[in-house]
Amino acid sequence: MSTSLHFQAFFITFREVFEAMLILGLITSYIKRVNQEKWNKWVWTGAGTAVIASLIVALLFQLLLNTYATMGSEIYLKISILLISCILLTQMVFWMADQNQDIKGQMEKRLDVILTTGSAIGMVMHAFLVVLREGVETVFFFAAISQGQIDRVLTSWGALIGLIGGIVLAFLFFRGMARFSLRTFFRVTGSVILLIAAGFLVNALGMLQDLKHLPSAMPHVFDLSWLMPESPIDEAQYIREHGTAPLISGNVGIFFSALLGYTHQPSIEQLCAYLTYFVVVILWVRYRHQRKQGQAKQPSLDRKEEDKTFDVSRL
Repeated sequence: MSTSLHFQAFFITFREVFEAMLILGLITSYIKRVNQEKWNKWVWTGAGTAVIASLIVALLFQLLLNTYATMGSEIYLKISILLISCILLTQMVFWMADQNQDIKGQMEKRLDVILTTGSAIGMVMHAFLVVLREGVETVFFFAAISQGQIDRVLTSWGALIGLIGGIVLAFLFFRGMARFSLRTFFRVTGSVILLIAAGFLVNALGMLQDLKHLPSAMPHVFDLSWLMPESPIDEAQYIREHGTAPLISGNVGIFFSALLGYTHQPSIEQLCAYLTYFVVVILWVRYRHQRKQGQAKQPSLDRKEEDKTFDVSRL
């Protein structure tokens, strides 16, 4: 496995595990605060069951990919996985940005309902769904970054370090031994994830164009092979043709190619898709931010109107 694949596996696993552990930590902390620690066993039962279910999903997904490979349709499934993963990664960043505003309050409301009804199954299912969501997302992203070789990513050192790192950071956070802004954490990791998502989009378009299913008005907008070829093979070809080495090694190029979808000869469609993706994301972020500001101002305006009504009635 390449270094870039290990890094992607680490980053995705670290983020997903920390996110799951963060929510589980909020659940167990609230249960402890209301002196209902007898429910902890059901929380961890649900979480453990979800981990097993996620591994089963990974196995079934790998079998599906292998089946498509024998049918000669694997490339189309890979393209679909890349496009769906791009959408899921983008949605995940936006969802977590919304949730971390009041994730604690929302979680406590759900737990109050479960504790009031006394439903052990409800607690198990709540923890199960929290972890399963992250687990299934991780499996899907592993399929995208590895071109369908999920088993290789699951056993990589990147995934292992990401798993351990996510658990340790969550533990230190709840013990008060690691203090940092969750908003800043999710902004930074979210930005990297958006770069990876844009890379998935560009790679999918490149595959469609290689298969001649997507025509190109300009196959090569520019050629950056002199600066950084996208692989050692391209670097060797550049040296044979020009007699000099590029400024940056192809070993670095293959890292950015796998991680961010870099290509030294992008088509006009790939370039436009990459730029359009970030324009849409930025505009959507601004829209959501302005809408939240408007919602935050509305209660204060309503209170002012109530005060005016009260003053008039007194007169």
